[in-house]
Amino acid sequence: MLQRSLLIGLCSLLLLFGFNPTALALGGPQPPIGEPAPAFTLPTNPEGKPVSLTDYRGQWVVLYFYPKDFTPGCTLEAKRFQQDLPQYQARHAQILGVSVDDVASHQEFCDSEGLQFPLLADAKGTVSKAYGSWLGMMSLRHTYLIDPDGILQEIFLGVRPAIHSREVLARLDQLQGSGTGV
Repeated sequence: MLQRSLLIGLCSLLLLFGFNPTALALGGPQPPIGEPAPAFTLPTNPEGKPVSLTDYRGQWVVLYFYPKDFTPGCTLEAKRFQQDLPQYQARHAQILGVSVDDVASHQEFCDSEGLQFPLLADAKGTVSKAYGSWLGMMSLRHTYLIDPDGILQEIFLGVRPAIHSREVLARLDQLQGSGTGV
C-alpha cells in the first residue's frame, strides 16, 4: 500500500511540473514531437535494397516497430495495416514496418501474409534505439507518424494490434485536417 501511494505521489509530481509521459517510455526516451524524426537507412525485402526516411519526403510515413515476424500479435497488426493499405495510399501515407528480423525473414513474412508495404531489417536495433522502441533484443510495439516534411507528429506506445491501424488512420485524418499535412 505504501509503495502504491509513493508511486501515485511521484506520478502526480511529475505531471504537476510538466513531465511529458511520452518523453520516456519503456524502451527509452522518445524523440520529441514537432521536431525532425530521427533519420535512418535500413535494408528491406526482397533484395535488401536500402530504404531511407528521406525517400518518403512529400508524403506521410507510418513507421511502426514490432517484435518479431510470424508471431500472433505482429501478424495481426501487419494484416490490419495491409487491409487498410488503400486508405493509407489515399491519404498519401507510406507504411514502413521495422523489426530486428533479417531481410530473408521479412520476405517470407510478406509472402506468407500478402504484405505489400516494406518491412525494414533493423538487425542491430540502431533505429529502434533512436526511436525509443528497444527492449533488450527486440523492437517494442510502437508507431510514429511522420509528416511530409519529416517532422514527427504523433507517437503511439504499447499499441493493440487488432485496432491499431484504425487508430492511426483516425489520427492521420485529424492531422491532415488541421493543416499540418497534405
